[in-house]
Amino acid sequence: MFSASLILGLILSTLYGALFHFWRGGGSGRLVLYLALSWAGFLAGHFAATYLNINFEKVGELHVGMASLGSLVFIIIGYWLSLGEMERGAKK
Repeated sequence: MFSASLILGLILSTLYGALFHFWRGGGSGRLVLYLALSWAGFLAGHFAATYLNINFEKVGELHVGMASLGSLVFIIIGYWLSLGEMERGAKK
């Protein structure tokens, strides 16, 4: 069961990062950033739900609801922080 949950988690988190990249655009570096943030947020959301015993949209052993929320929060915060980097680069 662990491997099925892991595969589902990787597919969902990769999908979230790729869809955000498709929506906001950017180069390959941005894609890598969004994917890494999505993976980290998905993992953090899953472990937070496990630790806090939150059973919101659980599929098997995977806390899909909280993991998805964590993934989206990490992506949005990372995107927001990267906007400042883009503005600094434009001023030079």
